[in-house]
Formats: sequence, structure tokens, C-alpha cells
Amino acid sequence: MSENQAKYSADSIQALEGMEHVRMRPSMYIGDVGSRGLHHLVYEVVDNSIDEAMAGHCDKISVTINEDNSVTTEDNGRGIPVGIHKKEGVSALEVVMTKIGAGGKFDKDSYKVSGGLHGVGVSCVNALSEKLVATVHRDGKIWEQEYSQGKSLEPVKEVGKSDKTGTIVTFLPDKTIFQDINTYSYDILANRLRELSFLNKGITITITDKRNKDKDGNDVHEEFYSKDGLVEFIKFLDDTREPIMKDVIAFEGEKNGVPVEVAMVYNTSYSENLHSYVNNINTHEGGTHLSGFRRGLTHTLKKYSESSGMLDKLKFDISGDDFREGLTAIISVKVAEPQFEGQTKTKLGNKEVSASVSQAVSEMLRDYLEEHPDDAKTIVQKVILAAQARHAAQKAREMVQRKSVMSIGGLPGKLSDCSEQDPAKCEVFLVEGDSAGGTAKQGRDRAFQAILPLRGKILNVEKAMQHKVFENEEIRNIFTALGVTIGTEEDSKALNIEKLRYHKVVIMCDADIDGSHISTLILTFFFRYMRELVENGHVFIATPPLYLVKKGAKKEYAWNNDQRDSIMMKFGDGCKVQRYKGLGEMNAAQLWETTMNPEFRTLRRVDIENGIEADRIFSMLMGDDVPPRREFIENNAIYANIDA
Repeated sequence: MSENQAKYSADSIQALEGMEHVRMRPSMYIGDVGSRGLHHLVYEVVDNSIDEAMAGHCDKISVTINEDNSVTTEDNGRGIPVGIHKKEGVSALEVVMTKIGAGGKFDKDSYKVSGGLHGVGVSCVNALSEKLVATVHRDGKIWEQEYSQGKSLEPVKEVGKSDKTGTIVTFLPDKTIFQDINTYSYDILANRLRELSFLNKGITITITDKRNKDKDGNDVHEEFYSKDGLVEFIKFLDDTREPIMKDVIAFEGEKNGVPVEVAMVYNTSYSENLHSYVNNINTHEGGTHLSGFRRGLTHTLKKYSESSGMLDKLKFDISGDDFREGLTAIISVKVAEPQFEGQTKTKLGNKEVSASVSQAVSEMLRDYLEEHPDDAKTIVQKVILAAQARHAAQKAREMVQRKSVMSIGGLPGKLSDCSEQDPAKCEVFLVEGDSAGGTAKQGRDRAFQAILPLRGKILNVEKAMQHKVFENEEIRNIFTALGVTIGTEEDSKALNIEKLRYHKVVIMCDADIDGSHISTLILTFFFRYMRELVENGHVFIATPPLYLVKKGAKKEYAWNNDQRDSIMMKFGDGCKVQRYKGLGEMNAAQLWETTMNPEFRTLRRVDIENGIEADRIFSMLMGDDVPPRREFIENNAIYANIDA
């Protein structure tokens, strides 16, 4: 028996090393098999081309979404080697495409730094593709090999002559893996490629969508090229915010052997927007490079502020948060052997990077403050205002904290709670207005559904100082009803969601422009003050119908004009159409069966595919510039029907 167990263990370990394990457990390699994982396949292939660019061998990368939803990436790099691999006995191209952990990234003579997953990149893409064709232009020849589900269908073969170099990869995601979503979003890919162009200046990156045409009848196409890198990135990101300084503060150089790029600017907003990258990977959870940035910023600004005498009349200390209010910054480092915490690479662990970034920021900021005394004075004045507002916010925050930790008796009076005690089974509907709230209370399932009516449009947190946010009654009610606690004075951004009372937080507003605006106000609040709820998949948007079409005993609901017209055509003459201008126009039974019943409703979970783009959009939507906000809402409001 022990012999059989030994054989079984050996076989199992061997299986875990192969491509079959990628197909068996794809989420371990790409995060999930939904939209994020699907788009990650493209990023992995593009990362190989970016690595060639960072090594100085490539300056053009193209991505094409084909009509069958396959994707083709092409670069003008050196081309993957095709010679026979000594150890494996097959072409090096086949080794790279079919062996987990194979590739030039592990040879520091070939690549000093690289992005992508943990050495599984393109082979992982191959394993999760129904079909993949790799074409290499190298040494005056064209080489090609075709694969299916990670396995080669034939040896690498020469298919022609070429006077250029580079690699072309075309792959079709496997529908048996990506069952729920297998269609690429042009916008998601374009946003990531734009981001890569800013992070790697001097590289031309294009994206073409053969599935859609522009107004001239050509394939939808964009080209991204950045001459100034992070400086342009900051201007793009802060386009809808008002700067309080003339120039973007920027640094590019090498500190202690670590290439560091930093760009930052202060604006009139009250939010802190820090974005960090390691080898082009967006490190959402930060890490040592972000800690180094904060330390360098705080130390240098505090030293300057004290020496200027502007803090002499201040009766309390300045905190790190005060120095970062209204700051937008991007930190990008290149690390030869990055140590990431977690498989998805969201937090950098290399201790030596912290000192490198801190020194770079201190040097950059010190020089700028000395050369721009007017801007320096403006920045310090904003820091002082932030400190004063923080002390005011602390009192409001303590009020929220006291209410949040109280028993059920301390819950908001407007909240109609549910009887279920397990948060995983509970959901709360944030409903626009008392009228709709009353209907929702009557129609809900009291066992697991709670209702919190909100009074009209909540505060626009994008334009409000922090203490005003915490003093707002509607926002306090949301905090208290959810049971979450917010940060201390030292870390005002922290959110403790361990006591979250409902694992589904559903925004339910009218299906019109005003309803979409209210939804966006609530989403802005969640993004700025409860982002963890969004990132952990707790926030949803309800989708109430826009019409009820009836003829005799027959009735059907419609969520847009096309559905309405289709139902009317099916029912024939004599239809009666009821337009729901608000949730309050539905009776309790109708609201339950269309919008609240888990068996039939459609909830849209709110995801952050791209933190940079989400930050930019919320700033644009909730800023002072009205025309772009209205245009965006009108173009993107689901089910909206704009009345004259």
C-alpha cells in the first residue's frame, strides 16, 4: 500500500508541473476565468514584447482584435529563438510556448528586468487557448508553429523568407475555460495599452478592432506614443482636476542600482491618488516603493515647511495624510529580481527599493521647492488647510465610529433591517427616495433583504472636504447601517470591513438620467471612502425595468426601447405600454418580481478593471466641468431614455 501511495504522490507532483494543471486550475495562474482573466491573456503576450522594448530591441507593438474574437500581437523585437534546445531536444520556440517557467526572462544576460506572471506568461496563454499560432521573423526566415490547448500540433517549420525581425502571436481563448465571458472589450485593452505607452516612453503601441468600424468605415484603431512618459501620464490622469502649481514635478534616474521614475502634481481636490508600478505591473497594494515615496515626500516637505516658518502658528503636528491631500503621483521602478507578496503581484517586498525611491523623491522635491518658491508656498498652504480639516474630520469620524459600533438599537431610523444574522446571506438596498423606499420595504423578503432609503442626491464627495463627508447625515447612515468602521487619525484611508453586516450592497435607483447620476454619486463615495467593498465584490447595481407592455392577460417587462418594440411586435396591435419614470411607480409585487427577486433579477456587480481609468472617470464625472460629465452619463447610462 505504501508503494502505491508513493507512486501516486510522484505522479501527482509531476502532473502539477505541466500545462494540464493550468487548464485544471486556471484561476491560480490568471486570477479568474471571467473578464479580468480573459483580458490578462492579452497582457501576458504583450508583456513579452514590452520586455523586448525594455531591453532595447523593440519600439513597435501592435494588438489586433480579430473578427472571431481571437487576438493577434506583433512586435519588431529580435524574435523568439527557434534553434534546438539542448536539454529538451526541440525548438526553443516550442519550449517557450509549452513549458511552464521557460523563457529568456530567467537569463539576466537577456533581460535585466521583466514583467508578466511568475514565469508562466505565454505558455499559460497557450494552455488556455483553443488555438494559438506563433510566427517568428528571425535570421532572414519566417518560422511558424501551431498549438491547441497548450500542445504543439506539428514541429516548428520554415514558411518563408523575411527581411525583418519580430514575433507574431495569434490566439483564440478556449470557450470551455472562459464559459461566461469570452468576448474582448476594446476599451479595457486600449486603457491598458495606453498605460503601457506612458510607462515605456518612446514605444509606439497600436490597437485595432476588426469587429467594429469608425464613422469613415475603417476598423476602429488607436495609436499610443508618449515622448515624456510619466509627465504625460500625470497630465492625462489629472486632466479634469485643477492644478495648484505650474509644472509637473518629475524625476528619472537610478538610485542604488534601481531605475526610478516619479511624477507628481498637486490639485485643488481633497483626495489622494497614488499609483505605483514595478516593471510595468500595477501594484495595487503598494509595497516598499510606495513606502519609500511617502517617506521621502513627508520628510522633505516637512523640513521645508518648518524652515519656511509657515508652521509656526499651527498648534498641532502635521501628519503624512496632510502632505498627500490633493496629490496625484505615479511611482514606477524597474527591479531585476522583484519579490512580490501573493501570486497576483500586487505588493512589492524588496526592502532595498524603499531607500532608492525615498532618496529620489527627496532629491526631486528639494530641487523643485528651491527653484519654484511660489509653488512651494502654495503647496505648504494646502498642507496646512488639510491639517486643519483633518482635525475637524476627526470629530466627525468619531461620531461615525460611535454609531457604527453600537448595537442594533443604534442603527439608522430609516433602515428596515432583515432578520438573518449571517452577513454572507444578507443584502441591503440603498434606495433613492422615501417613496421608492416604501415600495421596496413592502416588496422585499424580510428574512435577508434590508432597505435603506436615501434622501435624494447624496453629497458629492469628490468636491467635499473630508470633515464635510463625515458630517453628512446620509453618508453617516450608510456607514452605520453597513457596520464598517473607518480609519484612525493616523490612517484615515483604512477601512475595517470585518464587521460588514451585508455582503451584498445593492444600489437601486430610477432607470433614467437622474437615477444614473445618483448611482454615480454613490459609487464615487464607495470608490473614495469604501474602495475595499468594491474590490471585494460587495457592491452591485440593480436593474429595474423601464417599461411594462400589456395586452389582455399577457404582460412583459422591457429594459430598453428595443426590447419594448420587440414585445409590442410580438403582442400585435392593442398593446398598452406603461413607462416607469421611477421606482415609486411600480407596486411592491412588480418591484419584487423584476428587480429584487434573486431568481429572476439581474444585478450588475461593480468591478474596478483599471484603477487609473476609474480614478480619471470619477474625477471627470464629479468635478466642476459639467459638459463632459453630462455627455458621459448620457452615453453610458444603462436603460436611460432622455426626455426632451
